[in-house]
Formats: sequence, C-alpha cells, structure tokens
Amino acid sequence: MSPAVSVVIPVFNEEAGLPLLFERLFPTLDGLGRSFEVIFVDDGSSDRSVELLRECVKSRPDCARALILAQNAGQHLAILAGFERARGAAVITLDADLQNPPECIAEILRAMDDGADYVGTIRETRRDSQWRTHASRWINRIRERITRIRMTDHGCMLRGYDKRIVEAMNRSREVTPFIPALAYIFARHPVEIVVRHEERAAGNSKYSFLHLIRLNFDLMTGYSRVPLQIFSWVGIATAVASLLFVVFLAIRRLVVGPEAAGVFTLFGIAFFLIGCVLLGLGIIGEYVGRIFDQVRDRPRYVVAEFVVADVAQETPNNGAVSPGTLRAVP
Repeated sequence: MSPAVSVVIPVFNEEAGLPLLFERLFPTLDGLGRSFEVIFVDDGSSDRSVELLRECVKSRPDCARALILAQNAGQHLAILAGFERARGAAVITLDADLQNPPECIAEILRAMDDGADYVGTIRETRRDSQWRTHASRWINRIRERITRIRMTDHGCMLRGYDKRIVEAMNRSREVTPFIPALAYIFARHPVEIVVRHEERAAGNSKYSFLHLIRLNFDLMTGYSRVPLQIFSWVGIATAVASLLFVVFLAIRRLVVGPEAAGVFTLFGIAFFLIGCVLLGLGIIGEYVGRIFDQVRDRPRYVVAEFVVADVAQETPNNGAVSPGTLRAVP
C-alpha cells in the first residue's frame, strides 16, 4: 500500500550530519500519525554517506530507502530522481544539513490539508552569512522580475508537493530543472508559509558564490526569454542612439570642419558597443547551450543502486523496527 507521505532528501558528502538527521527526522515522522517513506538520494558522495544510508535503511526497513546515483548530478536532478520513486500522496523535500528543521514538516502537511497543492517556505530568520543573505535577497528580486515566478525564498528546499505536481515534473524532460520554479508553473493553489531556519548541523555548504550565480542564471534563462528581449531592446536603443550620433557628427563636420579631437571618445564608444555585442553573444550562447544539452537527450542521471530492505517482522506499535536484509532493486 502506498504511504501517505514521501520525504525526499538529497545527500552529498553529509557524513558528519547524517546521524543527527536520523535522530531528529524519524521521531518527527513517527509522531505525524500518517504512513510515510523516506527516500535518501546520494548524489555521488565521496565520503561515508552511502555507508551511513545503508545502515539507516537496515535499521528502519519499514520506511527508509536509499537511491545511489553513479555520479554527481546536482541537487535538483537528485530530487527528481527521488520523485520518480516516491509513492506518497504528499511529497516533501528536505535538505540533509538540518538548516530546515524536520519538525516543520507537520506545518507543511497542515497547509496541504487546507487545500494547497504546492507549499513553498520562507526562512524566518536566516542563519547564513551576511553576504550570502544579501546576495540571495537581490538575486531573488531580479529573478522574480525576469521570470514572473512568485517565490519569496527560492533557496529554501523544505517544500511540499501534491502527487499530481510531482507526476507532472516527472514527465518534464528538462536537462537543468529548478524544482521550486517548475512546481510553481504546474501548481493551481500555491501557498507560502514561514518556517524556522537553523545553522548547519555539521560540515560546510556545497554552494559557493559562483555556484549560486550559475544556479540563478540557469533559472532565469530556463524559465524566461526576458534576457533575450532585454538585449533586443538594448540593441534597438543603441542603434537609434548611434544613428543620431552619426547625424550629429556629420552636421558638426559641415559647421565646424574636420577635427582631430574626440578620437579617444570614439574609441570609448566603440569598446562599449563591442562589450554589448559580446554580452549579447554570451546570453544567446546560454540559450543555444541549453538547446544543445536538451537535443543530445542523454540520461540526466544514472542510478547505480536502489537500496531497500526486507522487513524481518511486523513493526511494533512503539515504532521500533527489527533490522531487515538489504537488497538492491532496479
């Protein structure tokens, strides 16, 4: 029988924090009073994360499963890999670093019980560094204006999705998806709620500043043509301004006569226009690159192993589970 709730957790080199996650996650889910499953997706970890996930599946064979990817595919593709295995009517995504407390899952489920088919979250008090907080805020504003996707805090991955939306995302074959934005497109009754935000339990963030810029650039070019349209309007405005400037220079030459001055000004204008052209080529290249990646139609990720456990005996009412036997399934 399918569980009521599926929790999908991408994992990448979280050896230090996984034991703490297990300690908080499973008691929280046991207290929900609903059937559930937890799908951990290892995104090509190089530490002992896979070993710890195997031990977790063995200790909680009634609900824990582990999807092991052959190589690092990225957080969002790892989540999509988990979505394809999720069976719950409500699907929750959660990061493994405990910055979003598992205890907040109950709040998301309450919002879904009230009729929401997509529950976004807003971090109440961010525990990130100052530069990261301010950079994220400005990027959010730019992204919202360009894509028209209304997400107050797109960096918080603690979210809830109705099964219908998950199935729609599974049918999408985008090479570089952004899960919250993709879900927003398919949602009929999206809502946002405020959740707590804590400091990372252990380890360091896997997102560098350049990675965050790249992620948001993918978001803007993947869900909007506005960058191309902006450059088209800049090109039109530059062409009109250049034409007017040529007319001005022609009239000035007739009135004043030949001049040697102003050469460096013209050089400055020329270099500025060359910079605009290169910027436009870069934007066009981003879109062409996305098309190139899409038409190659390569697998977005490769599953090395899907680890489940055969339950040795019935689960007692107190939530204790006898260790099961691990097995890999296709």
